[in-house]
Amino acid sequence: MPYVTVGQENSGAIDLFYEDHGSGKPVVLIHGYPLSGRSWERQTLALLQEGYRVVTYDRRGFGNSSQPATGYEYDTFAEDLDKLITKLDLRDAALVGFSMGAGEVARYIGKHGAGRVSKAAIISGITPYLLKTADNPGPLDQAAVQGIQGAIAKDRLAFLTGWNQNFYNLDTLLGTRISEEVVRDSWNVASAASPKATIDCPASWLTDFRNDLSQFKVPTLVMHGDADRVLQIPATATRTHEAIKGSQIVVIEGAPHGLLATHADEVNQALIGFLGGRNVGNKAMSRADVA
Repeated sequence: MPYVTVGQENSGAIDLFYEDHGSGKPVVLIHGYPLSGRSWERQTLALLQEGYRVVTYDRRGFGNSSQPATGYEYDTFAEDLDKLITKLDLRDAALVGFSMGAGEVARYIGKHGAGRVSKAAIISGITPYLLKTADNPGPLDQAAVQGIQGAIAKDRLAFLTGWNQNFYNLDTLLGTRISEEVVRDSWNVASAASPKATIDCPASWLTDFRNDLSQFKVPTLVMHGDADRVLQIPATATRTHEAIKGSQIVVIEGAPHGLLATHADEVNQALIGFLGGRNVGNKAMSRADVA
């Protein structure tokens, strides 16, 4: 299995597991919390069929990557991504981030520029800034994050079961848009993640990406579901779209946060169209307040 070494903790290397398949223009897929690169299964297959080179990797602490006790913030995450891109010598790459992965896309471009990047996509993203302050209408505060961390500390595995309920809107979509087996696989992947990473990452969700987004100079797609209960559109997708000049926005009707699995065909159609240079914006927006 291929790894890139991104650091050292005491006597052990910190290694990121990655997969690198296909040929053509590279597309780097960056997963969300608390999953792994496997969560891109449906997108990987579709992109390979379209002739792209597809790179996925597991964020530190998750999947098959090392599980260090430190580094669960976005400056480090962006450095990890840079080391992977440099190792593979990727050029003219599209960076596609889902949920937490949108933060890597933003911070990477903010810190390292877009010299190796041709396009960017933010799907169900945490950008631009989730913290509620006097001058920022974010949906989260420190108390909310501490509540999440407290629930994880009390019973991490029970927390993950509850997390999947709203991640996939299981009360309405289980058995139609998503199977019990896919939900079980998500739980299994998340349960194998580092407990320290699982409890530390929620604090990173309050990172301010506004300056990073102001530096986007590449074509950018913003995609979100209008039934997302984890990150609602007005605080995230709408503001991200407004912050990135010339970006396209696609809102998928009825899609939850975990739309990579529940609405894979719709995601793939929009993403592949965008990567191919087509205007895919302003689709299926009938129930979304994106103004």
